[in-house]
Amino acid sequence: MPSPVTDKPASRQGFWPAIVRIFLVEVVLLLALSGAVVGYLNWSSEAAWAEFVAASKQSTSEAKSAVQTVKGHVHCDRNA
Repeated sequence: MPSPVTDKPASRQGFWPAIVRIFLVEVVLLLALSGAVVGYLNWSSEAAWAEFVAASKQSTSEAKSAVQTVKGHVHCDRNA
């Protein structure tokens, strides 16, 4: 025996606004989540790039000082 609520066509038409509202809320939440992920990836890549640049500058300065130290203190004896 069918339910009296679903028996009337007018009651079935009342569900469409609710379905559309739920769909719109899901789309808005999906867009907000996507924006948050993109923002996080942008932030983390900038932080990683800054760390990489700082490390490469430090290793470059260490390499230059090591080369200068070697040039200043090592004497080559060609007679040996």
